[in-house]
Amino acid sequence: MRLEDIDRRTFIKGTSVVGLAGLAGCAGGPSGDGSSGDGGSSDGSSGDGDSGDGSSGDGGSGDGGDSGDMEETETESGGMEDPINVGMVYATGGLGDGSFNDQAQQGAFQARDELGVQIGEAQPDEVAQFSTFQQQFAQSTDPTYELVCCIGFLQTDALSSTAGDFPDQNFMLVDSVVDAPNVANYVFAEHEGSYLVGQMAGMLTSMDFSAGGGATSPDSSTVGFVGGVESDLIRKFQAGFEAGVTAADDGVEVLTNYTGSFNDPAAGKEAALAMYNNGADIVYHASGNTGTGVFQAAQEQGKFAIGVDRDQSVTKDSFADVILASMVKRVDTAVFSSIQALVDDEFPGGNVTTLGLEAEGVAAVYGQQLGSEIPQEVKDAVASSREAIIAGDVSVPTDPSNV
Repeated sequence: MRLEDIDRRTFIKGTSVVGLAGLAGCAGGPSGDGSSGDGGSSDGSSGDGDSGDGSSGDGGSGDGGDSGDMEETETESGGMEDPINVGMVYATGGLGDGSFNDQAQQGAFQARDELGVQIGEAQPDEVAQFSTFQQQFAQSTDPTYELVCCIGFLQTDALSSTAGDFPDQNFMLVDSVVDAPNVANYVFAEHEGSYLVGQMAGMLTSMDFSAGGGATSPDSSTVGFVGGVESDLIRKFQAGFEAGVTAADDGVEVLTNYTGSFNDPAAGKEAALAMYNNGADIVYHASGNTGTGVFQAAQEQGKFAIGVDRDQSVTKDSFADVILASMVKRVDTAVFSSIQALVDDEFPGGNVTTLGLEAEGVAAVYGQQLGSEIPQEVKDAVASSREAIIAGDVSVPTDPSNV
């Protein structure tokens, strides 16, 4: 890409988003079913059948963006110029999860609105489709994608191969690292944010506490953790959560369950119900759309839950009466930052950027409905721990075996 093209495109103010249907007819562009081809299309809907309640007050949506033909966009001077195009390959689970994918989409939308880029979106249904979509974006010539964003650690193996096959294509990867000069890697300190919500859960389960649609049981001091696919990444969430619980009260029991999927609400509900029936007052999930089932179980049992990646008391507001807090992970920051760097001709290919508490890459955010009900002593303790972690006075483990 020519530097003058990047400088020119910095000022483009186009706002159209191209969904998968908009890629129909593009040379090498992604097809809707994940198979290779140059003429496929999709309606951009989530493959998980989610009802689309993942919309949030900050503009998130679960519909995968507007569909339509590629359009030229006007610069401030009124001339027609080609904008920078960015391809988004989302994690399995699709848009509308009110969590990980929707948060990534927010970063893309911010870049669309502030930088004038155009977005192409692909929603794989299974891991086997990652390579196909990555390659189709890289091969596309109408439009040409200057950057392909790969969302989620499960894309690592596919990208390790794709990046080598397309050395002139820029990629960014969230939640893992591919050591290649054309890949910018963004990882997060999930264990740090999880520690904070774990400390909150450990304190509350030891109290006689009720708010909204939930209440703790005076007969049990137990909490739970539901993970999606068991992996080093999700075990970081578990490790931080367990460490925070233990710091609050080492007598609290932590139940754990991995469902094996980020897109199975029924499995999430079953896992959470078992925990609630075994005395858990609060269940924290790191399981994408599977976590919707955790919220359903909490509501049915009159217990509490903790969301992940976004403020799920907003994105899943029908469960706001049981969501105490969410461990927000700013995937949107990673996506926007990578696009901004590309526009500024400073793309950090070959580098790893880590976003933790200090960089506000992760945070414990109290629920919109229940946050005001959480005792101040709990909030003060969590705030103190945040500062201690940032200062290096508290070291949070990244593996449960070290808790």
